[in-house]
Amino acid sequence: MTNFVRVMTSISQIQKQLEPELQAMNRIINGSLLTDNEMMNRIVTHYLEVKGKQIRPLLVILSAKMFGTVTEEVLCAGAALEILHNASLIHDDIVDETGLRRGRATINATMGNHVAVLVGDYFVSNSLSVGIRSRNLSVITALSNLGRELSLGEIDQITNVRERRLDTASYFNTIRQKTASLFMSCVRMGLETGGAPQEYIEPMVRYAELLGLCFQIKDDIFDYYPNPQIGKPTGNDLREGKVSLPLLYALAQAPEAESASMKALLERGSLTTAEIDTLVDFAKSHGGIEAAYDCMRDMQKEADAVIAPMPASDSKDAFRAIFDYIIARDR
Repeated sequence: MTNFVRVMTSISQIQKQLEPELQAMNRIINGSLLTDNEMMNRIVTHYLEVKGKQIRPLLVILSAKMFGTVTEEVLCAGAALEILHNASLIHDDIVDETGLRRGRATINATMGNHVAVLVGDYFVSNSLSVGIRSRNLSVITALSNLGRELSLGEIDQITNVRERRLDTASYFNTIRQKTASLFMSCVRMGLETGGAPQEYIEPMVRYAELLGLCFQIKDDIFDYYPNPQIGKPTGNDLREGKVSLPLLYALAQAPEAESASMKALLERGSLTTAEIDTLVDFAKSHGGIEAAYDCMRDMQKEADAVIAPMPASDSKDAFRAIFDYIIARDR
């Protein structure tokens, strides 16, 4: 049995073990988004039909179970975070002009940007409403802080593109805000609402940060290979001017003359398909993909050291399995 099959089985097992809690959380999500407006109901129902692996709700539930129990407060916190996450995806699809997500046409592709913006705003409002139901001020604080981080992450990414920033520090700052911040919020809220001892919270939030960074790095690696399951073509990020870790590493490792010619392409912008192919091949041939995987493996080693002192539990094992899955996944 390959490692990939093993970790996929582990994720399936985790989902099955947490099915009652996941179903309860999804009922809160679905119920909160119900409205008298037939058009909105139709859009929301269609959107929620495909849920993916629901990694983020799993993190909330696992964090709560690690030291405590899953209460209504935990479920509301997790539901609120997941609704806000989906709001950010809807808005991202508009900004990126994305036509497919999870193998389905996006709201902006089928209904237009005007409707998609309103649906995204509706999700944001309902996220706050569900957060209030938790009766926990820290949940509301987490939602407002997360909304800020997600927005700033997107602005940072736009700035990186416009100013042609080609350094790893800018890249990591952006993905921490736009991706890892949500993983961190999920774990923090799960721990706090689940009654975890204070001394365990910050280390586990760091674990979540490393997990979230790896999630985005792996997402970015997908852009260097054709995979119809993902819903975007090879080189799509480069087409939008986004330079991710594999290419940044390749630019740093390649001979100066070769790097200079690639940087000249990136500085000019408005890349042709042939030029994108050249940059993709450059990243691959100069070890960019391997370096990105090495980076993820280093992060996983740090994460293992962070979680090692935690008391033995099914949740602890599940966190490790999810990290395996994040690195091994093919979509």
